[in-house]
Amino acid sequence: MNDVCRLLGLRYPIIQGGMGNISNAELASAVSEAGGLGTIGAGTMPPAEVEALIIETKRRTSQPFAVNIPLQVTPHAAEIAELVIKHQVPVVSLSAGNPAPWIPRFAEDGIKVIVVVASVQQAKKAEAAGADLIVAEGYEAAGINSPLELTTMTLIPQVASAVRVPVIAAGGIGDGRGLLAALALGAQGVQLGTRLVATKEAPFHEAYKQRLVEAKENETVIVGRSVGRIRRVMRTPYAKKLLAYEQQGMPLEQFQEYTSEERHRRGALSGDFSEGFINAGQIAGLIDDVPTVAELFEQMMTEAKRQWQSLSKQFR
Repeated sequence: MNDVCRLLGLRYPIIQGGMGNISNAELASAVSEAGGLGTIGAGTMPPAEVEALIIETKRRTSQPFAVNIPLQVTPHAAEIAELVIKHQVPVVSLSAGNPAPWIPRFAEDGIKVIVVVASVQQAKKAEAAGADLIVAEGYEAAGINSPLELTTMTLIPQVASAVRVPVIAAGGIGDGRGLLAALALGAQGVQLGTRLVATKEAPFHEAYKQRLVEAKENETVIVGRSVGRIRRVMRTPYAKKLLAYEQQGMPLEQFQEYTSEERHRRGALSGDFSEGFINAGQIAGLIDDVPTVAELFEQMMTEAKRQWQSLSKQFR
């Protein structure tokens, strides 16, 4: 058993990324039931909505799960932190902000803290602040990304060499080969986002899942570079409009309005690709089916072991 599984009480070293306002108990509980760590992403949801999701997730599974708090995105960070403690959620994931002031409070209650980082410097600071685990995310990932735009392949070995706490790789991972590659780079687990959207339990619009299945390797785009807000989305009519607005000099306030969580919900939950967007990582080009979460994890572990055996023969 590796350190990620040991620390978090998991069967597999696979965790779900926070999905913001499209987070749901169905997928989070399915991930936990399948042996990974399901996650409820707080996004910009009001505390009452997050609490309802926590309660529903606990009703659906007795296995560990996490709540992701994007510190500078949500206006309700303090209230959601108290909900995590109140409901004894075993793991919290902190992203998009300085985790240092928050970690001691969770540690007092025995809650494991995962911190999401995008650089070696951020990883070192997170470890010094008391993080139990670190997710290092390359900008291949879906959704909001760091303006540093470091790739997973280059970021993971540097972070793994710089810290002593377990590192979880995120960005561009969606099958057993990616899992094995992450382990080879020094990570002890992986975080999945886009790949979990295309699973049977994920209650997202079927058009979203089908778009992922049909996607080729070059069908995600970065929006927001012109305003310093990097976000990776699927190429859709709405994404094309966003890029056109940027070329016309769209200000930050307008970009934030056009990439609000309401626009996210329109795309992901309603399948409206003309007035809403869908997040998608570069791994989308590898997705060609919609399995159950349990089937996906079994496939990943089997493929990773098979690939390891094949590689072992080559290095004898």
